[in-house]
Formats: sequence, C-alpha cells, structure tokens
Amino acid sequence: MPERTLVLVKPDAMQRGLASEVLGRLERRGLKMVAARLLQIDEALAARHYAEHVGKPFYQRLCSFITSGPVIAAVFEGEDAVALARRTIGATDPAKAAPGSIRGDFGINMGRNMVHGSDSPESAAREVALFFDEKDIVNWERSVDGWIVEK
Repeated sequence: MPERTLVLVKPDAMQRGLASEVLGRLERRGLKMVAARLLQIDEALAARHYAEHVGKPFYQRLCSFITSGPVIAAVFEGEDAVALARRTIGATDPAKAAPGSIRGDFGINMGRNMVHGSDSPESAAREVALFFDEKDIVNWERSVDGWIVEK
C-alpha cells in the first residue's frame, strides 16, 4: 500500500485564498489526494493533534491558531508521501524554507506558515486517524482517459 500523509491547510492560507495553491503543489509533485474536508478544528481536536507539544512554550499558541479559522484536512498518498510532502511544504520557519517550497514562497513567519504536514509515517497514521475514518478515504487511480474509482 502506498504511504499516506496528513496535510492541514491552516487558517492563514485559507484567509489569504491560497488553499488551492497548497493542494495543487502537492498534486503536481505526484501525490494523490484520497480524502479532504473543510472544518473548524475545536480545542479538543487541537489538543489531540498537538499532544506531543504539551508543556512546550509554544503549545498554547499552536492550539489557538489552528482553532482560529477554517482549515482543510487532506490525506495524500504516494511513494514516500511523508518525505515528498515535507520537501514540497518546506522548513517550518519560512525564513529558512527553500525558494519554490510552499512556505518559502508564501509563509510569513513561524506562527503563520500556511500548512502542516506529518513528520513521519507513524505520525501520519496517528494524524490521519484523528481527522478521517478509513471509510472516508477513497481509493482511485488515474487512467489515460480520466480517472477510475475502485470500489
């Protein structure tokens, strides 16, 4: 089975009208979107998502920001999906992100860096399960004349 990763288009990207840019760059890198939903993350989900950061000085800022507006949660699939998505997204600090990466081109600062991507296959599995049930993930393939949904 191909590797999966979770991507969150954060409130700053939504506010700036850059959601399609974020999702499109990941698709153009060869990753396949297999689930997506628009939602407002509540405090309980934010706490579960950022559980590994509890006790760190920036934890409350993370939770406050991710709950401040709508996000798009998406699952992307492909060979080495986690690493490929992270390279496409760029370094957490946009000032250090490579030009051509999402954060390098559009990120403002550490607190407004547009997008979250899972940092390991293990984190991806945990994070995907926070936002999606397995039944929400659509298995499909591209074909020469369009796409086919596998049932």
